[in-house]
Amino acid sequence: MLKIYSCIANAHDLRLVVLAALVCALASFAAINLLRHARGSVDRMRGVWLAVSAVSTGFGIWATHFIAMLAFTPGIPSGYNIALTALSLVAAILLTGAGLAISIIPNWRHGPWLGGAVVAGGIAAMHYTGMAAFEIEGVILWDPILVAASIVIGALIGAIALPVGLHGQQEKYKIGGAGLLTLAICSHHFTAMGAVGIIPDPTITVPQSALPAGWLAIGVAMAGFAIIGLALAGAVLDIRDRRRSELEVDRMRDLANASVEGLLVCDGDTIVSVNTSFASLTGLSASSLVGARLESCFPDRAACAKLLAGSNQPVETTLRHADGSTSSAELILRPIVYAGRPHHVVAVRDLQARKEAERHIRYLAHHDALTSLPNRSHFHARLDQEIAGLSKGGRLAVLCLDLDRFKEVNDLFGHAAGDTVLQTVASRVTGVLRDREVMARLGGDEFAILMPGIANPAAAGRLAETVLEALRAKSDAPETNAISASIGIAICPDDACDRETLLSHADTALYRAKTEGRNTWRFFEAGMGAEVRERRLLEHDLRLAIAREELRLVYQPQADIASKAVTGFEALLRWKHPTRGEISPAVFIPIAEETGSILEIGDWVMKTACREAATWTKPLTIAVNVSAVQLYNPDFVKELHQILLETGLSPSRLEIEITETALVRDFDRALMTLRLIKALGIRIAMDDFGTGYSSLSNLRAFPFDKIKIDGSFIKSVNTNEQAATIVRAVLGLGRGLGLPVLAEGVETDAELDFLQQESCDIAQGYLLGRPADIGQFRNLTHNEAVPQRSEDRAPAGMKVA
Repeated sequence: MLKIYSCIANAHDLRLVVLAALVCALASFAAINLLRHARGSVDRMRGVWLAVSAVSTGFGIWATHFIAMLAFTPGIPSGYNIALTALSLVAAILLTGAGLAISIIPNWRHGPWLGGAVVAGGIAAMHYTGMAAFEIEGVILWDPILVAASIVIGALIGAIALPVGLHGQQEKYKIGGAGLLTLAICSHHFTAMGAVGIIPDPTITVPQSALPAGWLAIGVAMAGFAIIGLALAGAVLDIRDRRRSELEVDRMRDLANASVEGLLVCDGDTIVSVNTSFASLTGLSASSLVGARLESCFPDRAACAKLLAGSNQPVETTLRHADGSTSSAELILRPIVYAGRPHHVVAVRDLQARKEAERHIRYLAHHDALTSLPNRSHFHARLDQEIAGLSKGGRLAVLCLDLDRFKEVNDLFGHAAGDTVLQTVASRVTGVLRDREVMARLGGDEFAILMPGIANPAAAGRLAETVLEALRAKSDAPETNAISASIGIAICPDDACDRETLLSHADTALYRAKTEGRNTWRFFEAGMGAEVRERRLLEHDLRLAIAREELRLVYQPQADIASKAVTGFEALLRWKHPTRGEISPAVFIPIAEETGSILEIGDWVMKTACREAATWTKPLTIAVNVSAVQLYNPDFVKELHQILLETGLSPSRLEIEITETALVRDFDRALMTLRLIKALGIRIAMDDFGTGYSSLSNLRAFPFDKIKIDGSFIKSVNTNEQAATIVRAVLGLGRGLGLPVLAEGVETDAELDFLQQESCDIAQGYLLGRPADIGQFRNLTHNEAVPQRSEDRAPAGMKVA
C-alpha cells in the first residue's frame, strides 16, 4: 500500500492525476446512463446504444490510463508505441462492450455481475497493453503480487459496479454505479503502476517511430472531448428518459386512478406504486404503501407466493385494512414495463360485494323475496328433516294457510296493497310462533306452518286459532284490517308419514275450511280427499265451460203487479256439464268467484244478455246479476260501456243487480263505480235486500233505482207475522224513498195477493213464469204470438202483449 502511495505522490504530477480521475468519473457516469438507455431500447436501437456505451467506457478507460501516464515522470526519455497504443484502445472498447452486453441480457439475474467482471477484465487488458506500448531508455520490472492485486481489485469492484448502476430508477443507484466503475478503473491503474520498477539502461534507446508525449497529449485531449460529448449526450438522454418516465408514470397513474379496481405495480414483492382505488380499499395513503411488501397488505403468504409464481390465474385471498380488519379479494398478476424496467401489475378486485351477492343469492334460493319467509324448497327440506328425525311416539303438524278472497284485495287496492297484505300476514303469524315452529310462503297467498314436537293434535288446533286471531287484528289500512284466512291441518304420523302426502292432506283440509265458511280451520279427515278432488275437477271444467259452450242463459219474467204487464226479464246463468248434467249456480258461482273465472263468465253473461235484449221489438228491461269481483274490477265500467256500444242496447233498458255484501268491502270505491255506471244511463237494483249487510245508510248513499226483497221473506208472509212485517216495512221504505220494490220468489196466489194488497210494485217468481230459454217468451218480447207450453204460460189475468 505504501509503495502505491509513494508511486502516486512522488512519481506523478498530482494535477494530471486529478484530471485523470475527473475524466474517468465523467466517462463512467456517461457509460452508466448510456447503458441504462440501451437496456430500455429494443431491436436495432438496443445495439446502437450498447455500442455508444462501449465506446464511452473504452475511451474513458483509455483516456484515464494515458492521462495518468502523462502524469508519470520516470526522469528518463520515454515514448509510446503507436500500434500498441491503438490496440489498447480497441481492446478497451471491445472487452467493455462485451461486458456491458452481458449485463443487460433480459431475465438473467447474474448478467450484471458477470458483465461487470468482464468490464474489469477489459480495464486490465487495456492497462497492460498500454504499458506494453510504453517505451523507455531502461528496463521495466514488475511486482507480480501487485499485478495480481490490481487485476483482482479491478474485477471485484467492476463486478459490483454494474449491478448497482442498473438496480433502480433512483439517482443514487446511477451515481453509485458510476462511482464504483471509476474506483475500479483508478484503483486498478494505480495499483498496477505501483508494481512498476524502472532500471535505466543507456544501451537502450527510444525508437524514432515512438509517439512523443506531446502527441499523446493531443490524442488524449481528443479522447477527452469525445468523452465529454458522450457524457453530455448521456446526460441529455438521461434527462429525456427521466422526463419520459415521469410522463409515463403520470399517465399510468392517471389511468390506474381511473380504474374502479385496485391496482399495484410491484418490483418483485415490493410495492412501487398504487392507485387511489387500492388506497381507498385499504384505508391507507398511497405514500405509506409505496415501498411496503405485498405481505403487509395480503397476509396469506401462500397466496402471495402463488401470485408471484406467475400462474396467470386469479388468486383469492384476504386483504388487510388499516383498522386490522380483513375482507375477501381476488388478485390477478400481469407483467408490465414500468419506468423502462419489467415489473408486475396486480389487479385487486374487492370480493365483498360479490360475496354479499352470493350470500343474497343463497338466501333467495331458500327464502321468499317479498316476505323473507322460507320458500317452498326450504320448507320441504325442513319438513323432510323433521319427519326423518321423528322419534317413536312423536308427532308433528303441518298447517296450510290460504288467505280468503285475496284476489279481491289485488283487484280492489292494487298489487302493491296485496304485497303489503302478504308481508303483514308473515309478520303477524311469525310473531306468535315459538322456537322450532316455521312458517313458509309456498306461493301466491299460500302459506304453510311446521309445528314439530306436538303432544297431541289439539295443540295444532290451538295454534291455528291463535294464528287466525292474530290475523283479525285491527289496522288503519283497509287492506290489512281484519285479514281473513282458512287453515287446514294434517298430523304426522296419524295422517301420513311422508312429506307429499302430508302436505296434500293439509291442503285437502284447507279446502274443507274454505267450503265451510272460511276464516276457520279444519283437521284432515279420511273422507275429505274425494270431496276436494271433486271440487278441483269442477274448477278445471268451469274454466273451459265457455269455450265448450256448456253455459247458457235462461230468462225469468218480471211483471208489474198492478197492471199485470211484463216489464222485463232477469237473465240467469245455467251450466250443463257433459257428464254431471245440470250443476246448480249455488255450487259453481262461488267457485268461479274464488278462482277469478267469474270475470270471464260475467263478461260473457253481460254480452249475451245485452245482445239478446237488443233483438226484442218491445223495450223491456234486462236485469243481470253482477258479482262483487266484477264490481271492483277497474275495467268493469269501460267494458260495460263497450258492450252497450257493440250490442246497440239502450242503457236505460239494462239493469244490473248488486248485493249489499259487494258494497261493504270498499265503500268509497263501490260508490264511485256505481256513480260511473249510473252516468252511463244504466239502472241499478239492490238485490236480496233484507239479508246480509242490509243498511238504510246504503239506500241513502248509493244511487239505487230499485229494491229487490229476498224470496225467503216472501215465502213466509202468510205464515210468519215477522216476515210479513219486514216485507211491509221494506215496501213502506221504498215508497218513502221513491224507489220501486220487486218481490222475488212469488210462487202462490196468496203471496201475490198479499203483495198486491201492500202495494208492491213488481213481482218475480214461478207463479209468473219459470226461468226458460228466451224463445219461450217470444210472445212477450216481440209483437207476434207463438204457441206457448202450459208450464211457461203466464197465469190468467197477466198481460202478455
